[in-house]
Amino acid sequence: MSGHSKWANIKNKKEKTDSQRGKIFTKIGREIAIAVKEGGSDPNNNSKLRDVIAKAKAANVPNDNITRSIKKAAGELGSINYEEITYEGYGPNGIAMIVDVVTDNRNRTAAEVRHLFDKSGGSMGASGCVAWMFDKRGVIVIERTSDIDEDEIMMQALEAGAEDVVPQDDVFEIYTTANDFSAVREELE
Repeated sequence: MSGHSKWANIKNKKEKTDSQRGKIFTKIGREIAIAVKEGGSDPNNNSKLRDVIAKAKAANVPNDNITRSIKKAAGELGSINYEEITYEGYGPNGIAMIVDVVTDNRNRTAAEVRHLFDKSGGSMGASGCVAWMFDKRGVIVIERTSDIDEDEIMMQALEAGAEDVVPQDDVFEIYTTANDFSAVREELE
């Protein structure tokens, strides 16, 4: 009897969107917890937290949820202990893979990641077995507008410590080392 009850149609749409928003809020809450653990609860001194808060506001997360997540991670409220872990291994056909995860249970996650490697025909390796094949880099993307001069962006980025600036059709991609990422980004702001 779809189409006969306006409330039933609204209810179905609302359930779907609420479920999606809930997943986004949970994911951002975990990211906030990790950022607070790494650099403290003050966004002025913690650039990673500042980025996550900007991401949360872009996803329309209520300010109350953001402050509650920060307080929870700082230990002011009861908290769940999230941690970032990196797993390495080889996927199908010997493809080197690095898997970064956020978890509240290290043992459960290790078993799940190992299962996924095995299921896909790969194998989980020891720490460092494939990391030497990759360089950790930072990428800053700036939208191209009429008031931004390409040469000026290039000069500012390179003086701030960027390795390369690649102009694209509608953006500038600025590549940095992982260590210089925050400094270059703050210089360009």
